[in-house]
Formats: sequence, C-alpha cells, structure tokens
Amino acid sequence: MYKSLQLVKITDTLDTLEARIAERFADCGLFQVCRELKGLTASSAERIAWILKPNWALRAGVLLVIAACIGSGVWGIRHIHLQDATPSLTEFVQFTEAFTNELVLVGASVFFLMSLETRIKRARTLKALHELRSIAHVVDMHQLTKDPFVSYAAGQATPSSPKRELNAFELRRYLDYCAELLALIGKTAALYSQKMPDAAIVSAASEVESLCASLSHKVWQKIMIIHADQARVVG
Repeated sequence: MYKSLQLVKITDTLDTLEARIAERFADCGLFQVCRELKGLTASSAERIAWILKPNWALRAGVLLVIAACIGSGVWGIRHIHLQDATPSLTEFVQFTEAFTNELVLVGASVFFLMSLETRIKRARTLKALHELRSIAHVVDMHQLTKDPFVSYAAGQATPSSPKRELNAFELRRYLDYCAELLALIGKTAALYSQKMPDAAIVSAASEVESLCASLSHKVWQKIMIIHADQARVVG
C-alpha cells in the first residue's frame, strides 16, 4: 500500500485543496481549475481500469485474423503444382527471395495485429497525459501575473495593468495553492506510468512531472521573495 501511488489518496487531497481554495478564493479562476483537475483525476480511475482490463473481443478478433491468414497460407501451399524439372539457380534464387519477402510481410502483419491492443491503450493514455500537461500550463497562467514585487512597490498602475487585489498573506496562500495543484498534476501523471510501464508512457509521464516541477519552482521563487520581504519588514 505504501510502495505505490493510490488514486484515492490523490482524490482526497484534491477534495481538501478544493475546499481550501473555495474558502479563500471562491470567485477566482484557480478554483475552477481545481474543479477541472478533479474531473480529470476522477476520469483517470475509469481510464486506468480500462487500460488494465484485457480487451478480449479485440484479442479474439486478432487471433481469428491470424488463424485465417495461416489457414489460407497452408491451403495455398497444398495447392501449389511443382514442375518435375529441376529449377535453375536463377529460378531458385528468385523463389527464395520472394518467399523471404512474403515471410517478412507476414511476420510484420502478425506483429502489428498482436500489438494492436497495446497501441490503442498507449494512444488513450498519451491523450490523458496531454490533458494533464495542458492543465499544468493553465495553472501557470494563473500565477503569471502574481508578482510579489508589485505588492510592495510604489507606482501608478496603467489601465492595462493586472488587478493587484491580494495582500502579502493572500498572495502567498494563492501561490501555495498553485504549487500544490502542480504537484498533484505530476502525481496523477505518474499514476499512469505506474500502472502501464510502457516506454512511451513512462517518457510522457516523466515530461509532465518535469514540467510541473519546473513551473512549481517558479512559484516557490515568488513565495520565497514574499517571505524574505516580510522578514525584512519585521526586522
């Protein structure tokens, strides 16, 4: 239980985070982003269950097609009429080359059919990871205009300036929530690679985690600026 990520724990943490954001910033877009992430996380449970469940209908169809191909090949070989004359070297080489090419094509076709289920599941998983990557960028957009320097700097705002309505404490909490959302996005992505350790999925999930860590680093830089400024004021 403690050796792997649990989706229910991620969901519970998101529920708590949603409540915390609603208590302070119910009218802000970050609350809606958290609700959207909750929806993606909830749908992840169904997607992961679908990924782990064998697709017996598809497997049966693939085996049926392979059996039909083998059967037609055997039927064709049995109905080949060989000449009594000994073939020349050129004819033998041509026959061997043609047989080898056909064998390679048949092998490639069988491999394609056998890996069809894996490729379908991989495509659906990569789509889910792309959705998580997109919502991570949305979280980054929400913290983009939260400049800790502006809260303490004197100056006149222009008509196009972002609204600066948060005090230092509220700004710190807002950035904390952004960092937690990014962490939960990364953990949800890691859940897919944990359940389906395919090379492409592991790579895509690692990219999402790296993106979330990089964006979270920017958020924590702002939080540290606020802490340092408050310490300077108190000191």
